[in-house]
Amino acid sequence: MILVNTDYIPEKKFEMIGLVRGTMIQSVHLGKDIMNSFKTLVGGELTSYTEMMNEARAVATKRMADDAAAMGADAVVNIHYASSSIVQGAAEVLAYGTAVKFVD
Repeated sequence: MILVNTDYIPEKKFEMIGLVRGTMIQSVHLGKDIMNSFKTLVGGELTSYTEMMNEARAVATKRMADDAAAMGADAVVNIHYASSSIVQGAAEVLAYGTAVKFVD
């Protein structure tokens, strides 16, 4: 499965199949959430949140690619990501794009 954030793939012609998406809501362990609260007092990267978002983004991307594969797609173009906070220490990541099928 080819995944790109452009609306084209060099040297490929394709027809659009439809919108595909994948979502993931991820949270951190309560202990890590408390430690992050203290970390905000002194500054610096909140590594457990960074890891949480990276994992959520990877899962959302895989779910989007699986959705495209189920539609018979060869690729997903024009991929975008969005995120939002659900509750303290938890976030939703949405990956979405257009599933396409290659043509000769």
